Amino acid sequence: MAMENTGFALETAANPGTLRRVAIDPVSRVEGHGKVTLLLDDNDQVQQVRLHIVEFRGFEKFIQGRPYWEVPVMVQRLCGICPVSHHLAAAKALDRVVGVDRLTPSAEKLRRLMHYGQILQSHALHFFHLSAPDLLFGFESDAGKRNIVGIAAAYPEVARQGVLLRKFGQEIIRLTAGKRVHGTGAIPGGVNRALTRAERDELLAEIYTIIAWSRQAVQLVKRLHESESELYDEFGSFRSNLLSLVGARGTLDFYDGRLRARDADGKLLVDGVPVNNYAELIHEEVKPWSYMKFPFLAAFGTEDGWYKVGPLARVQNCDTMATPLAEAERREFIDHGNGKLIHAPLAYHWARMLEMLHAAETIKDLLHDDDLSGSDLVTSGPRRREGVGVIEAPRGTLIHHYRVGDDDLVSTCNLIVSTTHNNQPMNEAIRRVAQRYLNGRQLSEGLLNRIEVAIRCFDPCLSCATHALGKMPLQLELLDADGTLLDRLQSPSPELSANVG
Repeated sequence: MAMENTGFALETAANPGTLRRVAIDPVSRVEGHGKVTLLLDDNDQVQQVRLHIVEFRGFEKFIQGRPYWEVPVMVQRLCGICPVSHHLAAAKALDRVVGVDRLTPSAEKLRRLMHYGQILQSHALHFFHLSAPDLLFGFESDAGKRNIVGIAAAYPEVARQGVLLRKFGQEIIRLTAGKRVHGTGAIPGGVNRALTRAERDELLAEIYTIIAWSRQAVQLVKRLHESESELYDEFGSFRSNLLSLVGARGTLDFYDGRLRARDADGKLLVDGVPVNNYAELIHEEVKPWSYMKFPFLAAFGTEDGWYKVGPLARVQNCDTMATPLAEAERREFIDHGNGKLIHAPLAYHWARMLEMLHAAETIKDLLHDDDLSGSDLVTSGPRRREGVGVIEAPRGTLIHHYRVGDDDLVSTCNLIVSTTHNNQPMNEAIRRVAQRYLNGRQLSEGLLNRIEVAIRCFDPCLSCATHALGKMPLQLELLDADGTLLDRLQSPSPELSANVG
């Protein structure tokens, strides 16, 4: 395997007690709460860089003991940005529990429409609202205008299209899930609502404008790459493996498929792995300074087995996109790598807009399908005790795994969230940026924002990803009313290679 092995440089300093600590707390313009700490010596040389996830949500634990049919609604409370992803992954897992291997055509297409609406709205939110301020104004530009309000003032049409693209995706979610946020449309074995002909016509009236705007977004990000090609090709760049779902005949498929992984040179490592076998493919490492786990391909170990997921992985891991406009743009993206995989984090934005265009084209095709207005919405089969559901969420591969007892209560829940897969890649990216731009320099807000820019490339949802399981580095302190420490409890150190399958 030809992955670049840096030995996780800058993860742990040799003498942290003698170094100066700088914290970016919180990381801004991301979903959830996280911070970055840097340790510098007397010469301002960076000795340690870490991305810390400081929330602990515990969904894997308190899902236990709940009736399985509640789970698709409960788990989406992980997040207000990507609830549809968790809603559908849980529903897919629990399809297996109720004995369903294949949904009715209407149910599957309605779920797909819901999911592609989620992809479109989430990608629009991230690019136009969270990342465009850095890309259009500059990483070290005036912090006061480096936001969506600044974009609206300087680039009003870009901002307008970003808002309306997201609105359209949310409208699809409302019609298929019942609400724009935390809907109830997917249930074990199918869905509980269909679209009327009038609702489809209402969406069809807008979809061609949505496709045109998505094409413009791809052109915008391409122009940014062309205007500063060295920056976009090198900023925070590192080599790693790739992981994603791949559909039939190697097509990009956000809703279903089998697992495929490539090494940093593009060579297939594994292909066609059934999602039920994910625990044999992926193990997880726990480290004492973050609540977010570190997944890796078990066959290659912790140092060589980590990988990236999400748009940059998906568009290069698949063989083709099934919609013509997006596939033509994808080929141009692939050609940009001159025969090599593209590993630059800023290329995530280009890949993300390709996916938004693909989602818009797919939505158009689905809206013309009369199965969306069908009445055969739910099916069932022989009851089972276990189910795994895997989809490609906006941020990458999302795994939900449940075991259910004869009493219909969930006995085990394991989640590997998209951002969790990208934990090591995010840490690697910010270390590269720190080495390149911060070493030996007087730190400023603009310089530190470069660290945040690297994190935003991955569009992390940090609240979704905080689900460490098993032995965790928790410390409990008991203080009296005056703040005097009365007692302290410290959990044992985490096991370094925890297979939670």
